[in-house]
Amino acid sequence: MQDPFYNDMDEAVEDAFQCIRAHIADAPYALFGHSMGSRIVHELVKKVRLNNCPLPAHIFHSGRGAPHIERDDEKKYHLMDDAEFRKEVLELGGTPPELFENPELMSLFLPVLRNDFRLVEETLKEDKTVPFEGDITVFLGKEDDLTADQCDGWKIHTKQLCHLYYFEGGHFFFHDETRRLVDLINQTLLDIPYSRSGNHMINTA
Repeated sequence: MQDPFYNDMDEAVEDAFQCIRAHIADAPYALFGHSMGSRIVHELVKKVRLNNCPLPAHIFHSGRGAPHIERDDEKKYHLMDDAEFRKEVLELGGTPPELFENPELMSLFLPVLRNDFRLVEETLKEDKTVPFEGDITVFLGKEDDLTADQCDGWKIHTKQLCHLYYFEGGHFFFHDETRRLVDLINQTLLDIPYSRSGNHMINTA
């Protein structure tokens, strides 16, 4: 709680890279990111590649549209006043209402949530797509605020196969679909030829 906020997405990605750098050289690994975590994973793979580190065996994106597609009508949560921000975040469904009902908790977590939204919403649209060398899997909620183009757009971010899975629910569909999500992840990793040699997954959700 004492750490300063990230100033931009580059800082968040650099921090994530330093956290995993020592662990990705000795065994196959996968990356999973939901929502903001999906964007971090996407940028993290670029950082891994630039530093000539082993690439992940598989990438799982969840709850986010392709990074090269930007919508004019997307909400800017971090610019909302506290009342509107609280209302919109609650409607997304991932934050317990009790957090906003307790003044002390609200004063602690509201700035954190707002800064997380700012990082994503101020991140520029990707100008040049560099497709990942392996397969990717994308998990999406049928009721999430994403267009068909944003969902299908992930297909150009891999040189191999892009697997799209749709779940009942909105942005936080995984609360009700945890077992199916975990089963799909496990089966995907088991289907990778060398996954049984010690594959591990790093979660940036």
